[in-house]
Parts: sequence; structure tokens; C-alpha cells
Amino acid sequence: MPQLNAESITHLPESVAVPAYDRTKVTTGIVHFGVGGFHRAHQAMYLDRLMNAGKALDWGICGVGVLEHDAKMAQVMAEQDCLYTMLLKHPDGRREARAIGSITEYLFAPADPEAVIEKMASPDTRIVSLTVTEGGYNFHHVTGDFDAENPDVVHDLAPGAAPRTTFGLVVEALSRRRSRGIAPFTVMSCDNIQGNGDVAKKMFTAFAELRDPDLAAWMRANVLFPNSMVDRITPVTADEDRSAIAKEFGVVDQWPVVCEPFEQWVLEDHFTLGRPPFEDAGVQVVDDVEPYELMKLRLLNASHQALCYFGTLAGYTYAHEVCQDPLFVQFLLDYMDLEGTPTLSPLPGVDLPLYKHTLIERFANEHVRDTLARLCAESSDRIPKWLVPVIWVNLANDKLTNDGGIARSAGIVASWARYAEGTDESGAATDVVDRLKEPLMAAAALHHEDKLAFLRNRDVFGDLVDNARFTDAYLRTLNTLHTRGARAAVAELVALGR
Repeated sequence: MPQLNAESITHLPESVAVPAYDRTKVTTGIVHFGVGGFHRAHQAMYLDRLMNAGKALDWGICGVGVLEHDAKMAQVMAEQDCLYTMLLKHPDGRREARAIGSITEYLFAPADPEAVIEKMASPDTRIVSLTVTEGGYNFHHVTGDFDAENPDVVHDLAPGAAPRTTFGLVVEALSRRRSRGIAPFTVMSCDNIQGNGDVAKKMFTAFAELRDPDLAAWMRANVLFPNSMVDRITPVTADEDRSAIAKEFGVVDQWPVVCEPFEQWVLEDHFTLGRPPFEDAGVQVVDDVEPYELMKLRLLNASHQALCYFGTLAGYTYAHEVCQDPLFVQFLLDYMDLEGTPTLSPLPGVDLPLYKHTLIERFANEHVRDTLARLCAESSDRIPKWLVPVIWVNLANDKLTNDGGIARSAGIVASWARYAEGTDESGAATDVVDRLKEPLMAAAALHHEDKLAFLRNRDVFGDLVDNARFTDAYLRTLNTLHTRGARAAVAELVALGR
């Protein structure tokens, strides 16, 4: 059975779609930080689609790993000549395998930061893109300010230091382009953050300000940071996925990526040195991304939070199990209809009722097998961005005279608080994965003596603990979770909409 690489790609079974273009003719135009599953199932896939149509052959991707654990990806990329298999899992059980060839090289920054910097400093690089997760932007989650005390940032700001962070690497490359008279590349964030381009601009220029105020001023005037909205469910690759690729498609791939059929990318058309013709690959290229990203963040992402804690507490393991349960489905639709949707602006070209029901169908795809553990992880980076804004908008809505406008959101927060206690209803441990794990679990442990302990973390919730309307709704659900369990709590919330 062939190992996936440049030599074997021409001999793969016919069931595996392979690049129709000559990869030796692809040149690098994009440097990308964070070559995880999402990037490989999304941006890299769109580029591969263009290349298969004979376009964008000068927009190949150079992947970059910054973290120590990226060494494994560097090894796999080297052994597979940057090729990998994308496995599409349809709701009816069909599977499609496609070898993606748009990534042309991979650099591991801890081993050779200079190579990464010079790659970006090259005139051939016109876009530097990012999928570094919400936590990779180094901002305070209440103030939104850059964290200048981060030890790696402090290291990178020392004169002559070899950069460890994405900030240090990118800003040094921009500095070299400036000194060499080369126009700056565009920084294109593809992370799940509202106004991701605006956030990237603020964080990168804040780092530059600490290093060299003149450089920061030049960046503000010359470097573009387009906003984007991205969407595709991409669960963590499991060993069973590797086995399936080998068994069903006859390919040995050390790190395939699995995903659902749905895909969406909405991108602002703000680029310094041009861009690939993304619209020819199905990307929505627009002037203003915000209405679309709010739709995604407040409906899809917040609904993930709505199902993952309640579902885990009730004993479910996967998202599809929760979304095949009629009670939980009604709860999700009620949240979307009655709390998420009222906070949205008009969405030209979007059938919102269809979009919401499509979300349920996507979540219920049992073949994707998206784990609730993945959705529950890093909640302190997610809830403040995806759900807390919905709560504040609805609290400010004077037309809402009862708790119907915030009860479900408050219930979601309560389910997170109960989850953070560390056990589900059967007594099994919940594996809390969060940058604030210790203070969150310590607060949740105080529920028996202070029911609002979890909400008192103002870095996460701001002043919600001071709002009686919110805390009343929160305590009702938390009390039900403690006395009668998750299904009873969800049933109470569903009854509000009847």
C-alpha cells in the first residue's frame, strides 16, 4: 500500500481524486501560520480547487509551524512532500477522498526562524495568512489590549532575539521589506474571531509599537488586514480516520484531514499585492464581512456551546448524538430563533431559516463524529466572543419584558459552570481544557456556598454578575442542573418558547 508522497501520487487508486496540475510548476505566494486541520480542509482546499482549474499556480502555500508540537506536522509534511488526503464525510455515509497539493513547502520556525522571516521578506510572498486559534492573538479577553507581558513576547522584543512568536516573525519580515523598499504583504486572518482582520491589525501593530513606533506607523498606513468569515466543521483527525483512508482508499496518510461537505468563506476584498481569484472557487468576496460573521458566530458557534455542555452532562459523547435528540434540537432552534437571530443585521442573499435548519443537519452528521470534548475546550476564549455579546444585546432590548430573551443564553452559561465542576451526572470526570482551567474549576467548586461564584470572573463575563435579570435566569437553570439534571434543565428552557 503506497505512502502518500510526490512519487506515489500518480499511482493512487482511481477512488482518490488527485491534483490535475503539475505541482512542480506551482510557486509560493502565500505563507501560512497554523497548518492544522481547518486550514487544510478550507483555505488550502480552495487554492487546490483553483489550481485544478488551471488558475493561481503562483499562489502556492508555504506552511509554518511556530509551536514546539508542530514538529510532528513538519515531519509528516517532509515525508509526504506536503501532500495530504482530505476525507469528506457525507450525512448519508458516502465518503470522498481527495489529495490536496496546494501546500508546496513547510517550515518549522523553532528550528530555523531566519528561514521563515526571509520567506516572508521575499517579494514573491504577497499574503501571510493565519489560523492560529482565538488564543493565538495574545489579547486580554475583556479589554482587548495586547498582552505585552507574555514571556514569549518579552523575549521577542529583546534586541537581537530570534523570534519565537508569530508577532515577532511577521513584524521582522515587514521591517525587512520596508528597509528593502518592497511593498508589504497582506495579513489575512482566517480565525474564528469577530473582526479577525481588525483584531490582527491591532495586535500586530501593538507588538510593532513596542518594538519600533516608526515601524508601527508604517504598518498602520500600508499593511492591509482584511476581515473574513470561515466555516467548515473539521474534527480532530483520529486513528480510525487514518485506518479508513488506508482500508477504503488504499493510501497510507499519516495526517489526513476529515470534514463535512459544507464549506463557506466570506472575505473582504482588501489586498495590497493582489490575491488569487477566490470567487472562482466559491468564496464570497464582499465589501463588508461583519453581518455574515455575526450570523456564524452567534448562530453556529454559540449553538455549539449550547449543545456541548448540556450534552456532556447528559452523557452524550458526540455532537450528532445531541442533535438527533428532538428535545435538544428544539432547544437549539429556540436559542437561534429567539435569542441569536434578534441580534443580527440584515443578511443580503441569505435564507436565514434555511441556514439555521442546515446547521442542525450539519451538527447531526454522525459520520463526522465531532466530539463534544472538542467543542467544550477553551470555553473562556469562546463564550465571551460568541455568547456574551448576544446576552448584552438582548438585555438592552426594552421590548423584551420577561426572561424569554436571555433565558437560554443564561442557561448555556450555567451549563458551562456545571460542566466546570469536573464531573457529569453519572459521576464521570469531565476533562476541562481551558487556559483558565484552574480559576474556573475553583470557582465552580464553590457552588454549594456561592451560586454566583462562577460568574464573578469579570475577565470572562464582565459585569453580568451585577445584572439581576441575568443572574435570576442563570440561577434557575443552575439549580435545575444540580437537582434534576441536564434533560430537565433543557426541557424547562424549551417550555419557555411554547
